[in-house]
Amino acid sequence: MRKVYLDNAATTQVRASVIKKMQDALAECYGNPSSTHSFGRTAKTAIERTRKTIAKYINAHPSEIIFTSGGTEADNMILRCAVRDAKVTTIITTKIEHHAVLHTVEELEKEYGIAVAYVDLDEFGNPKFSHLESLLQADDSKKLVSLMHVNNEIGNITPIGEIASLCKKYNALFHSDTVQSLGHLPFDVQAISADFLTAAAHKFHGPKGIGFAFVRRNSGLKPMIFGGSQERGFRAGTEAFHNIVGLEEAFVCAYDHLEEEKAYVTGLKTYFIDSLKKAIPGVIFNGHSGDLEKSTYTLVNVRLPFDAQKSLMLLFQLDIKGIACSKGSACQSGSDLGSHVLTEILNSEEMKKPSIRFSFSKFTTEEDLDYVIQELKTFSEN
Repeated sequence: MRKVYLDNAATTQVRASVIKKMQDALAECYGNPSSTHSFGRTAKTAIERTRKTIAKYINAHPSEIIFTSGGTEADNMILRCAVRDAKVTTIITTKIEHHAVLHTVEELEKEYGIAVAYVDLDEFGNPKFSHLESLLQADDSKKLVSLMHVNNEIGNITPIGEIASLCKKYNALFHSDTVQSLGHLPFDVQAISADFLTAAAHKFHGPKGIGFAFVRRNSGLKPMIFGGSQERGFRAGTEAFHNIVGLEEAFVCAYDHLEEEKAYVTGLKTYFIDSLKKAIPGVIFNGHSGDLEKSTYTLVNVRLPFDAQKSLMLLFQLDIKGIACSKGSACQSGSDLGSHVLTEILNSEEMKKPSIRFSFSKFTTEEDLDYVIQELKTFSEN
């Protein structure tokens, strides 16, 4: 049976060069990076090299890069520390953020009694700038705005440069979950005056369990995890050295091949949209996912014109045929509540139709897409 992987927004296939780097690290560079002997110094040197490499590609200072276990930890760390250390008393966000942000904000509201305000969305799922500005100027409380760059379910690209400028105008901190965009879009943190960004290596063909936070200097944030002096004392715990060198290799490959791989994947997305429209009339693309200018080139979120009963079996049937895709974020696996993102932008009748996220990568082929479209067409006709 053919196997087709179209769930790259959940996680990506690891590049061969990344696997090789990690294997070499595990076999040959096993010293504890905090040890002062040569084995430890070798590992420590590689970690600091990775920090400098990431900083170079996004135009940051190496001290602003903090390695974490991934995007969820980075989001938690930034939001919690901002409330605890930067004395944030109001968080402004939207109801379609990743749950790493939404659930953290909900807990902070309970623990610290902070105020939480949600920016209104338009019909496509974009935050309304006029409402955001009104929330920023509502009172004199210390505010933090948390808005993701690329939505992980519908792919909308939020103009975070403009939002960062707006936040600066009103003396608010700005955090953006950039897990779906770092490694896929160019970044310059001097041009985008965000205070905090997050990344996860497994979204750009690196290993799971490693990511980083960009924390702008002089932010006032203090450690959330205490123990040793790793990460300049900001995050204690022996570093996952093999994952860090894997992150470096994946990050370098992502940006060194960005233009060619972006062009290739954009071509796949265009081909998929055009082919699906021809094969299944009435198909709709949720949010801006069908718009190449307003959404990431890596995914589409498709609403199919199938009845409710047929919809129940769709993902199961695709899985039987060897096709991997999803209804939404993989972090919601096992939940019967459906997509919290689509719930915010679709009405009850629209929610009855099956919506599926297909996400692409450099490893995807047109033959893969042809197979998926044929299976969808066959399913719709039976």
